[in-house]
Amino acid sequence: MADKHPLKDIARQAGVGLATVDRVLHDREGVRPATRRRVYQAMDELSRQSLENSLQGSRMVIDLLMEAPNRFSSAVRMALEAQLPALLPIALRVRAHLSETATGRETAAIMARIRKRGSNGILLKAPDHPAIREEIRACARARIPVITLVTDLHGSDRLAYIGLDNHGAGSTAAWLIAGWMPRLLYAESSVLVVVSSARFKGEEEREHSFRHYLACHAPHLGIVSLGEGNGLDWRTYDLVEQALLAHPGIEAIYSIGGGNKAIAAALEKCNRIPRVFIGHDLDRDNRALLADGTLTAILHHDLGADMLQACQLLIEANRLRPASINALPSPAQIITSLNLPHPSGV
Repeated sequence: MADKHPLKDIARQAGVGLATVDRVLHDREGVRPATRRRVYQAMDELSRQSLENSLQGSRMVIDLLMEAPNRFSSAVRMALEAQLPALLPIALRVRAHLSETATGRETAAIMARIRKRGSNGILLKAPDHPAIREEIRACARARIPVITLVTDLHGSDRLAYIGLDNHGAGSTAAWLIAGWMPRLLYAESSVLVVVSSARFKGEEEREHSFRHYLACHAPHLGIVSLGEGNGLDWRTYDLVEQALLAHPGIEAIYSIGGGNKAIAAALEKCNRIPRVFIGHDLDRDNRALLADGTLTAILHHDLGADMLQACQLLIEANRLRPASINALPSPAQIITSLNLPHPSGV
């Protein structure tokens, strides 16, 4: 580190003489520990300043590509854009490609256009599809890192996964429901599990862990599954209404894939009040449903922290900073009406 900076700069930064700096760098005696620390701190600060100066004017373009309901993709985009000032002096620009429904081939085609146009990285929420996996491989060959969001594509050439620990979240939901619905009172009851689509691995992981926990710890609770509403209100409403009419024993709901406003409307239409109603993500709809008591709890993760970590990984992948981030899934936070955070914390 020492040979990166002239001795006179180190001495000026540390507020000591050249001879003192020389003794510290050659590990000679006669320098107090506190002074040694000042010299080393001065070198660290000079290295930081050099890095910032070298990054001035550095620009990156990243692409946010999501298949998700507008309420969620908008929340992710806002969380991502809120992190950009913290990444200065590197200037990041976000290009968004958001759709509520798309085929795997349509998503892969968008990725191909991004690859040909050029990008410093892709943040991807998409279902598991062979064409998407092939395009991730093509992006890797083109040195365009791909980070999967919310739902992972295990075994692909993606750089990392950023988002909720889906296995842990599913088990947490089951733990909550099992605690609220003991065998003596709910021996003939069922839980309605609502997924948006079987195409998303993240939702599959949540449901698998949920089922496994209930089978081990609350086998008295049955499970009614439905899906392919894509988290869209108009589709989800019809599916949930049909399930409630067909299964009078449903006493709890675990909404894995969203559309909770529609689920609440179907409950009202069928005059049903579940013992427990658990969902995911602290979006605007879910805040209102928590506040009025419709939702019992939300399993939430900090989107802002996820987006900051994703941006830092892309900066490192583009060799603008040394590698230091170890990407780990975010643990689920249990949010109720009693600990609902301020909207600015979403």
